[in-house]
Amino acid sequence: MVGRADFQTAVDQFSDWRWRLNNLYWITDKAGKRVRFEMNWTQMTFFEQMHYLNVLLKARQLGLTTFIQIFMLDACVFNRDIRAGTIAHTLGDVQTIFRDKIKYPYDNLPDAIRNAVPVVRANQTELLLANNSSIRVGTSLRSGTLQYLHISEYGKLCAKYPEKAREVRTGALNTVQAGQLVFVESTAEGQEGHFYSLCEDSQVKQRQALELTELDFKFHFFPWWKEPQYAIAPQGVIITDAFAKYFRNLADQGITLTDGQKAWYVKKAETQLGDMKREYPSTPAEAFEASVEGAYYADQMAVADAEERIGVFPHVEGYPVHTISDIGMDDTNSVWLFQVLPGRVRMIGYFEHTGTGMDGMLDELARRGAEHGYVYGV
Repeated sequence: MVGRADFQTAVDQFSDWRWRLNNLYWITDKAGKRVRFEMNWTQMTFFEQMHYLNVLLKARQLGLTTFIQIFMLDACVFNRDIRAGTIAHTLGDVQTIFRDKIKYPYDNLPDAIRNAVPVVRANQTELLLANNSSIRVGTSLRSGTLQYLHISEYGKLCAKYPEKAREVRTGALNTVQAGQLVFVESTAEGQEGHFYSLCEDSQVKQRQALELTELDFKFHFFPWWKEPQYAIAPQGVIITDAFAKYFRNLADQGITLTDGQKAWYVKKAETQLGDMKREYPSTPAEAFEASVEGAYYADQMAVADAEERIGVFPHVEGYPVHTISDIGMDDTNSVWLFQVLPGRVRMIGYFEHTGTGMDGMLDELARRGAEHGYVYGV
């Protein structure tokens, strides 16, 4: 058993937190190989810009969850009486995070460190060390006081489980006192819920360059285009006019992409469809533009939007205008106006009428025809 003096020597030797994070811990990479953990650009940027309360809007697979777990584990190993916790929105995520991002890195620490700070109690969700520091993962952490709190994929939690999100907001967040560390990270999930509010409020403070207090959240954004791995050989990848326009819009905002990045984005969008902007945002505003999960025809509408088929279009002369109605007996009668053009159907108008019968619909069609020069098909 290593004595206290030996432990103090180890603490002195490894007093540089940055060095410890880049040299002491081992993880499994995306290919399942055991590798030494070294901070990538995302993790290093966040490490250097970290505040007390942090809200992180991100693209997928940048390694922030892994970094936060190792950061908190390191705090527990090298400090006494620390309480750290992570909230995940499903039990499966709880077990995976604990097994792969806490227990595995601890089990692969140098023997001298593990001997100096051995495990007192371990199960599938908590690691209690001999220095009375502990790190745990759960779907809800209301009890006790935490010095470190990580809320994983909070956007999804707010969207899918609003009551559980309310419990997190009123319970777990209140276990962290001013001056302690909170990490709220997620991809976007619609323009509602507490995660969206945190992002919006913290961006306002960022734009106003306000000095943040210990109780203010700091906004961090990590887009897909800063990740070096998100690029492929561009040969054979067709950039459609819609994507070309999208990339030009990004360039107007100061985001210049390589041909390899453009090719990666186009091919990734083929599988992500309506989820592309949510899962791999280029800007914070874009992240929350994504279609709402579960909406009817969400993917089809996203494709139509990308191909610029949604807008205000005039009728094309020489083609008749047809109508189709959802006839209302005791409610509104809805009428769509459309033209059948070569290769597509163009919707060009819509109106409603109530209590006027067929004569009212015909009068409105006649009025529109006179105003716009429509010729109606029969």
